[in-house]
Formats: sequence, C-alpha cells, structure tokens
Amino acid sequence: MHIPGTIMLASWLDANGFSRDLQHRYLKSSWLESIGVGAFKRPNETVGWQGALYSLQKQANLPVYIGGPTALSMLGFSHYIRTGAETVFLFSQLNSRLPAWFKQYSWSETINHVKTSFLLEGIGMEEFQETQFPLIISSAERAIFECLYLTPEKLDIIEVYQIMSGLVNLRPGLLQKFLDECSSVKVKRLFLYMAKKANHQWFQFLDLSSVNLGEGDRNIISNGSYDSEFHITISKELAQL
Repeated sequence: MHIPGTIMLASWLDANGFSRDLQHRYLKSSWLESIGVGAFKRPNETVGWQGALYSLQKQANLPVYIGGPTALSMLGFSHYIRTGAETVFLFSQLNSRLPAWFKQYSWSETINHVKTSFLLEGIGMEEFQETQFPLIISSAERAIFECLYLTPEKLDIIEVYQIMSGLVNLRPGLLQKFLDECSSVKVKRLFLYMAKKANHQWFQFLDLSSVNLGEGDRNIISNGSYDSEFHITISKELAQL
C-alpha cells in the first residue's frame, strides 16, 4: 500500500502486480509522475528526502540509514548541533550505492552519503517514527561515533565535543561493543578523550583494557594541543575547555 509522501519504485510496483506496461499507462494518464528512472510519486504529493529514503529502505531493502549529526538531531539533541540543518548525513557500508534518481533529484537539503565500514553493520540502529512512516537511524551511541568519524573534515571538533557533553544517558554496554569493534583508532581515541573530559558517569563502566588504541600519535588538528594520555593532537580551544 502506498504511503503518502513516499516514492514508489518501479521494481516495487512490478512486484505488487503493476507491470511496467501498466506503469507506463499510469504515467501517461498522470496517475503517476516520474522523478527519475525507476521512481515515481503521486502528482498531488510533495516528497522530501525522508519519504524517498523510506522507499529505499523498505521497498529496495537498501542498507542506507540516517546517521551522525542528522540522527542526533532527530533524537532530540539539535540544540547541541551547529551544523546547518540543510545538510543530511546518510551512512552505509562501502558497497552500497544510492540510485541515480535519488542523487540527481533537487532535494531541499544537501545529501551527504558517507560510505564506510569503520563500525559493524546493523549494530546500534533503531526505528524512528517520522510523521507518517518509520525510518532506520543510528542510535545516539552509534551516531556520536559517526560524528567523530566526520571530525574534523566535515564537523568541527568543538561542535562534536558539545554534542558529546550533552549525551548523559548513553548505554555503556553498547559503547563497549563499538569501542571493541571500531576499526578507526582516531575515532576511539577521540571518543575516550571527550568522554573523560565531559566527566560522564557512564565512562566509569567502560573496560578500556579490551580496547585496541593502536600505536603512535594521531595528529587530528595541526598545530594544536597534544594530549599525552590518548596520544592525540586536538585543537587548543578544545584543550582549554
């Protein structure tokens, strides 16, 4: 059944008894409107990126999800986020691709698709109820790791620390799993540095003896301040907070 505000994929219509010939007739009679090859919407409906992503997740089973600062904003932490709301961060594993119609469509926000395997697939995800349909997004625990992954190239390190400071109710068991399995030494060191600096209660429940923090120093910010405990160079502004 079609949900208003979402896209209808040609493959999904075909699987539900609407042949390609029938789709073509519906298109000619203006019952359907094409937004690109293989994707349709109802002519009287406005579709945002959320409705398009829902269709990719549910109709095409594409493992692309909302992550990083976008997920945290949806979970209620938007007051900590300075990044413009016009940028949407979608995450997936390295082998996932967004269809051409999604990438080429003029959404009201800029879509930033991050393909990475630094975290285990499918761990720490949840279903978020959008106005009329659910979307798969990162939990707060996964999302903060994704924010750190984007630092400093796409997110400001001070902004990410401010986000981290507000995450007082994270689940230490899930954080431990991410720390044990995360393949990015930079992310793990930054996470531990910020969590300790923010003096979160959940930090004391983490077992750091099982976490592989790699060897050598990590220069995250050039000409910054060196932290001798986690062997990272961060911004002087962050060090002074």
